[in-house]
Amino acid sequence: MLEKNFKRIKNNKIKTAIFVILLIAYYFCLPKTLFNTPTSTVIESREGILLGAKIADDGQWRFPKLDSVPEKFKICIVQFEDEYFYNHPGFNPISIAKALWQNIESGEVKRGGSTLTQQVIRLSRKGQKRSYVEKFKELILATRLEFRYTKDEILTFYASHAPFGGNVVGLDAAAWRYFGRRPQELSWAENATLAVLPNAPSLIYPGKNQLRLKAKRDRLLKKLKEQEIIDQLTYELATKETLPQKPYALPQTATHLLNKVAETHKGKRVQTSVESYLQQEANAIVAKHYKELKQNQIYNASVLILDVKTRKVLAYVGNTPTDRAHQKDVNVIHKPRSTGSIMKPFLYTAILDAGDLLPNTLVVDVPTKIGTYNPKNYTDTYDGAVTAKRALARSLNVPAVRMLQQFGLDRFHYYLKELNLKDISYSADHYGLSLILGGAESNLWDLCKTYAAFSSTLTHFGENSSQYFTNEFCEPSFLLDENVDFGTLTREKTIFDAGSMYLTYESLKEVNRPEGEENWEFFDSSKQIAWKTGTSFGFRDAWAIGTTKDYVVGVWVGNADGEGRPGLIGSSAAAPILFDIFEVLPNSDWFDVPYDALEEVSICSKSGYRASELCEEAQLQFIPRSGLKTKPCPYHIWVHLDKDERYQVNSSCQPLSEMTHKSWFVLPPLMEYYYQNKNPLYKTLPPFRKDCTAEGQKSMDFLYPEEAVKVFLPKDFDGSKNGLILRLAHSIPETKVFWYLDEAYLGTTETIHEMEVKPTAGIHKITVVDEFGNEARRTIEIQE
Repeated sequence: MLEKNFKRIKNNKIKTAIFVILLIAYYFCLPKTLFNTPTSTVIESREGILLGAKIADDGQWRFPKLDSVPEKFKICIVQFEDEYFYNHPGFNPISIAKALWQNIESGEVKRGGSTLTQQVIRLSRKGQKRSYVEKFKELILATRLEFRYTKDEILTFYASHAPFGGNVVGLDAAAWRYFGRRPQELSWAENATLAVLPNAPSLIYPGKNQLRLKAKRDRLLKKLKEQEIIDQLTYELATKETLPQKPYALPQTATHLLNKVAETHKGKRVQTSVESYLQQEANAIVAKHYKELKQNQIYNASVLILDVKTRKVLAYVGNTPTDRAHQKDVNVIHKPRSTGSIMKPFLYTAILDAGDLLPNTLVVDVPTKIGTYNPKNYTDTYDGAVTAKRALARSLNVPAVRMLQQFGLDRFHYYLKELNLKDISYSADHYGLSLILGGAESNLWDLCKTYAAFSSTLTHFGENSSQYFTNEFCEPSFLLDENVDFGTLTREKTIFDAGSMYLTYESLKEVNRPEGEENWEFFDSSKQIAWKTGTSFGFRDAWAIGTTKDYVVGVWVGNADGEGRPGLIGSSAAAPILFDIFEVLPNSDWFDVPYDALEEVSICSKSGYRASELCEEAQLQFIPRSGLKTKPCPYHIWVHLDKDERYQVNSSCQPLSEMTHKSWFVLPPLMEYYYQNKNPLYKTLPPFRKDCTAEGQKSMDFLYPEEAVKVFLPKDFDGSKNGLILRLAHSIPETKVFWYLDEAYLGTTETIHEMEVKPTAGIHKITVVDEFGNEARRTIEIQE
């Protein structure tokens, strides 16, 4: 008896152990990850509209797994494939029995009897031969699948991985390939078409076997009508819908953004911050201008639009719709290019912020040579003196170089690194003073990022009780679910103060607009835009970047291979695109004045310096608080005149009681020479009366040659050397000037101070002396 009980217990233990082992095997039989197949990289707009997709590594259009299945497709696929889907445990015994009977009768496999759950298992075990053993495995795995997932999740697996003919896998890809729309937007007929396709995707395929495909679709629609899922009218209309004839090309609305996303999110579905409508408008504008630009053999352009408040990308056009021969696949937005003048506003802001200059201060604009560097204005003309804000608005090169020299090259280079312009990778000495004229490279992304940070700083300063965010100069994002961290609030400026940025933007509002936009300020509906252009040396890069309170738009135009073209200029090639983009953007209010970062002071109307007691005309203007340390006006002097105010006099020739004392606006001779040509109201100082002695006043300066210049004198056709024309500016042109070459007297000039010389090769000293004893010198080297 004991032996029998022992054997019974022993047998039960074995059975129990076997049962436990089978249970564990059953529990672990289903892989944690059902599908390891590669998927397409897919990007969508913020509204969920498909912007583009890259084919999967295995050559299939297989979008990442759906989050859910649209209700219409769900109904269609269940009614067609597995009517009892919501009631069975993963397999349908009745269907299996019917299939088995038919297969035995026919002697071959004609019917599978698989449920949707079993089909999911079969799709996940691709490559397995269809056999009864495999069927049994699928059945076991199907029941396990039912334990792990809900019915709707199983449907999602099926809809994401079912074959729909050709290289199209999954409902999402099929909807776009066959109907050009999202699955959620398909009609009953279109859903029914897609529901029958996985049943025989190799036999029934859009564009062929149309009768068989239509018959299957209509049978399903009829079943939906009989089940009272759709009404008679819907059924009749659905059966009349045409079938897809051939696959649609997938949308490629933001191709270069798609490639950028694929670098970090390969095989993922990514919802971007791009606005679909704005992206399409930007594409159309670039395509329109491309047709004109390519007539001048200019083939590439890029556009970036940022939302200032969120620092999100709203549109991303990496290139024009050109061809492969002209590098259409290159994403120029992130490529380093010569900056031209596009960084001049950063220098202007830095100088204002440092308190070294005021917006209306006159800066020097005369022919300049600094060492071996000889910058020139684009028009090769000079104003003598121009306000700093107008120099920026007109993008004058000489004032910019001189301001950079005075501000300090290393100092400005430090600020560019603080702005995180990643392509500024060399030392300040490597770039030299050409840094401000395009000697350095940057990219559209970094430049737009910086302008957006300026705009955002002004907005945040006004909204947060005159405080700054510590991480204002952060990276923008094109991912919708990625929040930009602006940091914490502080009273300390991040890099530049709000007052300097605001005054920079006020200057950039005055930049001359492209043809057709010149009178923008006279129209109430026009947008107030702070904008700047840039043109690189050799006409290789044209830039235009503009900002409002809400948006930053950046444009680059050129050739991706670096070939320069005549006419490739920021104002004529890039600016028209910029303003066409702003036309489709909503209007924005202008920035609020950051009064807490400004100080109202009296400014000399003529010089733009802080007014001294000698300035006869002054007005109150807002300047950065740091500007309070700037010196008073140096160009107004106290002069002594005779009673008729025709001549200057002094105590050597006129009693003090008979003098007229007057404040006079006087520029240095070289500045004055060019300034008076552009400013006819400028009054030069009267000459000293002949019986008076002029004292301590610099009255003349060389126009040419510059100091220590090397001159080559070409020969004429007869072999004789051409002469060298020496030119001089005198504050009183009628004054007699005596010319000397190496102490040898050359002659005298009056009114027009020019002298021709033919010096021998070598180093020579030129000396000029006016009739009042004033003297100027130049040293030159004549080369053979």
